[in-house]
Amino acid sequence: MVLTGTDAPTGPLPGGAVEREKGPQPGRQVGWFGGSFDPVHLAHRTLAQAALDQLALDEVRWVVAGQPWQKAGRELAAPEHRAAMVRLMIEDQPRFVLDDSELRRTGPSYTLESVSAWQAQHPADQLWLILGQDQLAGLPTWRGWDDLIGRVGLAVAARGSDEVKAPAALLDRPHRLVRLQMPALEWSSTEVRRRAASGGDVRPVVGEKVAGYIDLHRLYSEH
Repeated sequence: MVLTGTDAPTGPLPGGAVEREKGPQPGRQVGWFGGSFDPVHLAHRTLAQAALDQLALDEVRWVVAGQPWQKAGRELAAPEHRAAMVRLMIEDQPRFVLDDSELRRTGPSYTLESVSAWQAQHPADQLWLILGQDQLAGLPTWRGWDDLIGRVGLAVAARGSDEVKAPAALLDRPHRLVRLQMPALEWSSTEVRRRAASGGDVRPVVGEKVAGYIDLHRLYSEH
């Protein structure tokens, strides 16, 4: 199902893929998947794969936030650890790309700044911002969000039979929004940190490689 503002994409194809407009398509279709990934887990992977498949993307860029403004006041794992865990999570999918551009900048990480910088270098690319329902609900609190929605399409996960619920402020502005279908997974980074702190098994939530990395570096451990 495609939800739209006044600027709409073409409709979905069978299986959830979105039909691209006819005529020349110079640039690439790129998914933009940002987050603190503290740590990355299998629901992140499932969402990114859903976007890759259903939007027929050329690649998904996993953008690891350096200093997420929404996480101010909470200590995160070191950036190099968070990036390393993402690398392990995605290394078997050639169309997943680790993007560390926000880790190389000082100050809070803002999606608009990262997207603007990418588009300055790759003006022909069509970007799709990959979001969960909770991120979509908070989108109007993001810095420059009204500029951002003019630059990117919104690819929003709806788990199971849930519908995408766009905030009223978004509905008042032109935008492109596509619902991504994915399983009703309840995994979260908070759950991983809780399990790791208590010595629990995090492999069902993050997979063998990331679990091994967490154990090796004693991340999130209280001991």
